Amino acid sequence: MVKAVAAVDLGATSGRVMLGYVGHNELRLVPVSRFPNGPVETPDGLHWNITGLYEHALAGLTTAAAQEPELVSVGVDSWAVDYALLNAGRALGEPFHYRDARTATGVAAVHERVAASELYASTGLQHLPFNTVFQLAEDAQAGRLAAADSFLLVPDLLGFWLTGTAVAERSNASTTGLFNATTGEWDDDLIRRVGLPRSIFPTLIDAGARLGGLRPELAARVGTPNLQVTTVGSHDTASAIVAIPAADTDFAYISCGTWSLVGVELEKPILSEASRAANFTNEGGVDGRVRYLRNVMGLWLLSETVRLWNGDLTQLLEQAAAYDGPVAIFDPDDERFLPPGDMPARIAAWCEENGIAAPGSRPALVRSILESLAAAYARTIDTARALSGATVNTVHLVGGGSQNALLCQLTADATGIPVVAGPVEATAIGNVLVQARAAGIVSGDLETLRALVARSVPRTVYLPR
Repeated sequence: MVKAVAAVDLGATSGRVMLGYVGHNELRLVPVSRFPNGPVETPDGLHWNITGLYEHALAGLTTAAAQEPELVSVGVDSWAVDYALLNAGRALGEPFHYRDARTATGVAAVHERVAASELYASTGLQHLPFNTVFQLAEDAQAGRLAAADSFLLVPDLLGFWLTGTAVAERSNASTTGLFNATTGEWDDDLIRRVGLPRSIFPTLIDAGARLGGLRPELAARVGTPNLQVTTVGSHDTASAIVAIPAADTDFAYISCGTWSLVGVELEKPILSEASRAANFTNEGGVDGRVRYLRNVMGLWLLSETVRLWNGDLTQLLEQAAAYDGPVAIFDPDDERFLPPGDMPARIAAWCEENGIAAPGSRPALVRSILESLAAAYARTIDTARALSGATVNTVHLVGGGSQNALLCQLTADATGIPVVAGPVEATAIGNVLVQARAAGIVSGDLETLRALVARSVPRTVYLPR
C-alpha cells in the first residue's frame, strides 16, 4: 500500500515542503511549496529569519494536508551548526547565521582551553570557524548564555515548536564539535573544559524516532489531528546520503548545493592525526553510519557571483561550456570566500597573490569556478580513499548541483571516475524514506532504501573524457 508523508527541507538559500508517496515498489515526490531563505543583517550581525521559515513550513504543511488528508508523518531537516538559545521554551531571538563574523573570537576562546588535536580526537570534526562549539563559546563570552537554559539546532527547534518535545537528533548533533564520535553521546568532559553549562544540552535521539503529534492548536490549523512528527537525518546531508542510488558500497558522494560535502560512507570514525591534518570530518549518518567527508565551498561561489552580476545562470553556463581559453584554478576553500560579497574580486585577488592570471571575462570566471570545484572534489576523494582505504568505483553527485551538466562532466574528468548525477531532491527523498520506514510503510536497511531510489528516480551518467 502506498502512503504519504511530508518532508520539510530547509536549505541555506531556500526551503521546500514536499509530499512523498512511498510503497514497496513506489517512490515519488510532489512539490507543495518553495520559499526563499537567506541571511538577515541587523545591527548585531547576520541572523536567520527562523520564525519566517517556521511560518512557511506550517503553510506548506497545511497545503500538503489539504492535498493528502491521510498524511501519516512529517519530518524536518536543515543545514547544520546553527541554533537558537531558549529560556523556559521561549527562543531568545533569531539564530545567528554561520557566516556572521562573530565566530572568530569563539575559535580563539576554545583553543585556549582545548588544543585542536584534542578536539579532533574526541569529535572527529573538521575545523570550520563556525562550528557550534565556537559559536556557543562566543555566546558565553558575550553573556548570552546567562539567560539561556537550553539550545536547539534549527531542525530540532522546528520539531519542538511543532510538538513541544525538545531533543537533539544525532546526525546534526554530530556537527556541533561537542559530540563524541566514538560513543555517539555528548562529550561531557569536553563541554566542561570548553566552559559551557552541561544543563543546556538536549537529550539525544536517533533518526526514525517519533516525537509525537502536533500541538493541538497546530493540528487544528493544519487539519490533521493524527499527524505524527518523526525525526529524520536532520542534517540535510545525512538525509541526502540515504537517497544515494548506489548499487554497491564502492562509491564516493558529493552532496552539492550551497556547500559541497564530499566523502565516503564508513562504519566507524577515523580519528587519526593524518585525518585531522587533511581536515576531514566524521559526521553521524542514519543507522549509525559515519559520513567521512570534507566541506568544500560549493556553489555558493557561483550563486554569489551571479547575484552580483544580476546575470542569467543558464546563459552563463552555456558560455562557460563553450569557453576554450586558459582556466585559472584557485582554492575554493580559502576563507576569504566564506562571507557574502564580491566573489569575482576575491577570486582575482587570490589569483594575483598566487601568481596566476585572473579570469578575463564572465564565461572564463564561471569556468574557473566550476573547474576549481571539480579539482577540489577530485583531491578530496583521493584523500578520502587514502585515509579510509575505501574503494571508489562510482561518484554519486546529488542535490541541486546534479543539474549542472558542465560541473558533473568536469568532475568526471577531474576524478577519472564515472559520475552518476541525481537525484536532485536527494535530501527530501532521504527525509521521506526514513519517515516511511519508521511508519512501517517500507522496511530494510539503507541498502534496501537505496535500491528503491535506484528503481524510482532517473539519473544521468557522465564518463571521464
